[in-house]
Amino acid sequence: MPGRIVEFNGERWEVGPTGRVTQYGKDEFALRFVRLAPPPREERIVRYSPQLSKGREAALAQLTDRELIALLHVSQPTWTTAETGYRR
Repeated sequence: MPGRIVEFNGERWEVGPTGRVTQYGKDEFALRFVRLAPPPREERIVRYSPQLSKGREAALAQLTDRELIALLHVSQPTWTTAETGYRR
C-alpha cells in the first residue's frame, strides 16, 4: 500500500506501516513517518493500536490527518526503535 502524505508546519510526511510484525499481531503495529520535504530526510516511528479495523491498511485509512499529526508528535527517532534495527 502506498503511504499517505500529511503536511504539518510546512513539512510533508509520508506515513505507512513499517512491515514488522510483533507478537501482538493485529492489536498494535508501528507506523513510519518519513519527512519528504524540506530536506534532510528524517524517519520517525510510533506504535499504534487501532480502535476499529484491525487490518493495517484499513486502520491507517481510517485515521484522519489530524490523528496522524497527533501520532507524529509522540513518535520517536528511528535509532531508538527495534522496527528499524536501531539504525541512525
